[in-house]
This record gives sequence, C-alpha cells and structure tokens, in this order.
Amino acid sequence: MSESREHTSILEALLFLSGEVLALSSFKEILGLPEAEIKKLMDELVAEYRDRNTGLLIVEIANGYQMVTNPEYAEWVKKFRSTHTSGKLSMPALETLAIIAYKQPIIKAEIEQIRGVNSDSAIRTLYDKRLIKIMGRKEAPGRPFLYGTTREFLQYFGLKDLTELPTLKDLIREEAA
Repeated sequence: MSESREHTSILEALLFLSGEVLALSSFKEILGLPEAEIKKLMDELVAEYRDRNTGLLIVEIANGYQMVTNPEYAEWVKKFRSTHTSGKLSMPALETLAIIAYKQPIIKAEIEQIRGVNSDSAIRTLYDKRLIKIMGRKEAPGRPFLYGTTREFLQYFGLKDLTELPTLKDLIREEAA
C-alpha cells in the first residue's frame, strides 16, 4: 500500500470512529502531516465517496470533515432509528439493569428495595431501549410485572448468554487489581 493510500485510510478510519466533525488540525496532530497535504487527501476522499454513491459520504462541515449517511437513504435511516435506540445508559439505569440481570425475574418493588429509590424512569428507559422485557406477572397482590433481560441486552454487552455475567468474586478481583 502506498504511503498516500495509507494516510487516506487512516483519515477514513478516524472519521468513522469519531462520528463528529474533525478539523484539519486534529488530523495534523495525529498524522504529523502538513495541513495542505491533509486537505488534498481529504478532498480526494470526499470525491471518492461521492463517486461511489453508497450509503456513506464524507462532507466538509464547519471547517472540518465528517462521515455522514447519504441523504438519498434518509427514509431508511429514519426507519432504522425509530426501531433501534442507542445511547449511553445513566448510572441509575445501569444500576437497575444490573439488579434485573442478576435477580430476574424481579418486580419493580424488589428493585426499589435494593436501590433504595424510585426506579420508574430507569425501568422505562431500559424498556424503551429493549434491554429489559416484561416476563409476566407475579402471583402477589396487584399482580406486578416481572422484569427480565432481553436478547438485545446480551448483544449490547457482548454476551453469549447470562452465564457469562461476571460473578461477585470476579468483580471483587477486578476492583482489587
């Protein structure tokens, strides 16, 4: 691979990884190349993506560059985004999810007893992100919902099944290290 092609590939990888606008100065800092050379490589990359006419484009925005989806496919991207939620989980949501993962099936009152706080918002977030599901109802007064994790939970954390969850011993070892 030529040195120029390698630099172009590095720029492409950085744009993909970033997900946001990157200024020429950011590329210069990483590659150590003059901004004029980076600008030339980026212009070539922008043209290459435009000519390929695929689902991705590289565009110049706000004195920088960003990898974006092709507007031609906006309808499909919107459809995907409406069915697949993403984003980071808050600490209360992670705490709630951990309790559900280890104690499932579990009702909201039991989660709140362990956490010591109301968990409505965390449960709603986890349910909306399809990380937990309603597994049924508990045979108790009010017949509360029983919550458990989903296949999406396993995918989100890269687990084959629930047996791959770390044990308390594993967690204590990691914290001691």
